[in-house]
Amino acid sequence: MRTYRYFFLLFWVGQPYPTFSTPLSKRTSGFPAKKRALELSGNSKNELNRSKRSWMWNQFFLLEEYTGSDYQYVGKLHSDQDRGDGSLKYILSGDGAGDLFIINENTGDIQATKRLDREEKPVYILRAQAINRRTGRPVEPESEFIIKIHDINDNEPIFTKEVYTATVPEMSDVGTFVVQVTATDADDPTYGNSAKVVYSILQGQPYFSVESETGIIKTALLNMDRENRERYQVVIQAKDMGGQMGGLSGTTTVNITLTDVNDNPPRFPQSTYQFKTPESSPPGTPIGRIKASDADVGENAEIEYSITDGEGLDMFDVITDQETQEGIITVKKLLDFEKKKVYTLKVEASNPHVEPRFLYLGPFKDSATVRIVVEDVDEPPVFSKLAYVLQIREDAQINTTIGSVTAQDPDASRNPVKKDESLFFQLDSSPLTLIAHYNPKQSSRVPLYIKVLDVNDNAPEFAEFYETFVCEKAKADQLIQTLRAVDKDDPYSGHKFSFALAPEAASGSNFTIQDNKDNTAGILTRKNGYNRHEMSTYLLPVVISDNDYPVQSSTGTVTVRVCACDHHGNMQSCHAEALIHPTGLSTGALVAILLCIVILLVTVVLFAALRRQRKKEPLIISKEDIRDNIVSYNDEGGGEEDTQAFDIGTLRNPEAIEDSKLRRDIVPEALFLPRRTPAARDNTDVRDFINQRLKENDTDPTAPPYDSLATYAYEGAGSVADSLSSLESVTTDGDQDYDYLSDWGPRFKKLADMYGGVDSDKDS
Repeated sequence: MRTYRYFFLLFWVGQPYPTFSTPLSKRTSGFPAKKRALELSGNSKNELNRSKRSWMWNQFFLLEEYTGSDYQYVGKLHSDQDRGDGSLKYILSGDGAGDLFIINENTGDIQATKRLDREEKPVYILRAQAINRRTGRPVEPESEFIIKIHDINDNEPIFTKEVYTATVPEMSDVGTFVVQVTATDADDPTYGNSAKVVYSILQGQPYFSVESETGIIKTALLNMDRENRERYQVVIQAKDMGGQMGGLSGTTTVNITLTDVNDNPPRFPQSTYQFKTPESSPPGTPIGRIKASDADVGENAEIEYSITDGEGLDMFDVITDQETQEGIITVKKLLDFEKKKVYTLKVEASNPHVEPRFLYLGPFKDSATVRIVVEDVDEPPVFSKLAYVLQIREDAQINTTIGSVTAQDPDASRNPVKKDESLFFQLDSSPLTLIAHYNPKQSSRVPLYIKVLDVNDNAPEFAEFYETFVCEKAKADQLIQTLRAVDKDDPYSGHKFSFALAPEAASGSNFTIQDNKDNTAGILTRKNGYNRHEMSTYLLPVVISDNDYPVQSSTGTVTVRVCACDHHGNMQSCHAEALIHPTGLSTGALVAILLCIVILLVTVVLFAALRRQRKKEPLIISKEDIRDNIVSYNDEGGGEEDTQAFDIGTLRNPEAIEDSKLRRDIVPEALFLPRRTPAARDNTDVRDFINQRLKENDTDPTAPPYDSLATYAYEGAGSVADSLSSLESVTTDGDQDYDYLSDWGPRFKKLADMYGGVDSDKDS
């Protein structure tokens, strides 16, 4: 039940003279039973003016949350100028004036019209004034007063969060901080205990506790295990009035989760595991999986597996699957059923993250036995070596045995191993492959390397062509050239060459060879001074030998020219052809050579142009230049007896065919096929004549570019018949008498037989 207290305050105005006052009557209820004004008195009634107003103010206190049906009385405002005749009017202004607070303009009573809440506005500031109703002028200056709202406990504590979430590690000590909760009360903390909050736990004991004044929640039970219970719900109450009876309260929920710590070691669910794997499993092949359980979570449940003992420490390995935390047993080395059929391993599981404060619980690891059975499979042949290296001399004959390799079947001796007959190799740096198998599916391969051994079958020779010079004024034992040699062979101990003059040139040579013993040699002069007019060039035969077996040697020739030199030893001129200076040609020399080449090219071009112009001239310059064209090729004539192949009369009288002769500067328009007649005896004199003229035409630059037969009037030399020029007077064969040919002697016997017989046939 709420109790309301009401106060009324009497204001008075007086002169600045001594006054007396009577205290206000006590109130027994919300409203005063009788109002008494303080009267002011003075010594003289004629003194109507006063020099100073005197207000006596108190703070007005008003309780909040008034629930009565009438307006709540605040106080009374009164001036000593008020005669009770209604001439004065009281005015109120400021916070809530006319709305929350009203004043009786005649009596000055102030009342609150609405229910007030301190939490909304705790203080109101107002101003009061008395004015003349008729003139509207103030009879008192405006004054300010305060109305304070007294608090009552009308607000319960409210937590900053409806639900709190917190975590705490499991196995924590008693009193470990978990979380702090906070509640606020809107009541006035400076007035009474309305805003004094006390915290208590309604749910969550005996696991947690809360400090009453701070709201800090702590653990209250030792060794809370997450594996037994992980989540807790705690209800906290906040109550005002210091927790006393009648105080208002509020509650909140705190969800607390125990976080994991590594307080549980891994454990195998069984002590023995057994797996099988074929002996052909390559390294890295997984055989089986094992898994140890760990009640922890997160990184505290991570497990590492290792093989700590057993017969197969070097044959098997174990890796950890990070996703499933399983141990995977894998093959580490190649297995052999024939050597060992069963392996026993000891596998250990341990936590990599261990908290030292829990080591008293025991070792955080566990072990199990793994038995692995190796199964037999049909294996391919096995070579005796992983790779073979064979050697052969480079001069080995075909079908020479290089070496041998061996392979065997590890499973049983019943399968003979066959070498692959189609084995090819080439002599380079690439390894060859040798295959052994007893069926196409079971085969083995090994690399085969064949090293070709060098044989000393090449003679050393000069590294380059050597041509040098010696100055005419050279001194004896002067070095003029250094010689170097190369050898295609590659001896194991390296090259070692020796140099010497050939025996046939060693005795009378003007130069000597000095072997430097480092595969080089020098040519030295043997005398003082050389004369290029007496001997311009020397050819030195040098014998180069190697130091291998069998010894190979060759002879190289060094050309030495005698030249005129300046006082620095630089070559100036030589009697023989110019020698390229070792230091190279100068710019002037190169320019001169280029000019000579240009002039030579221009000359060749002009000569070719003149020759082409000459070819354009008519080939026939006289009527006497008559030639019969050969229009048939690859045809062998019948000799002198073949009178049908060509007209031999042309040789006697060229003018007989003047009208029918062909031009030599054009290709004949018609080609005639040759006629073949039986061969006759050769006429040596005519043949020599024709061959001579044919050779002249072949070498004639003005001849046509086609085969032709040139004919000439022929007068034999030393003939019994002297000159044959009389043949030109006859133009046809019918006008000739050939009987005189029999009188010319044995040389013309053949002609006499041929043409004498023709005339006798005609007569008959």
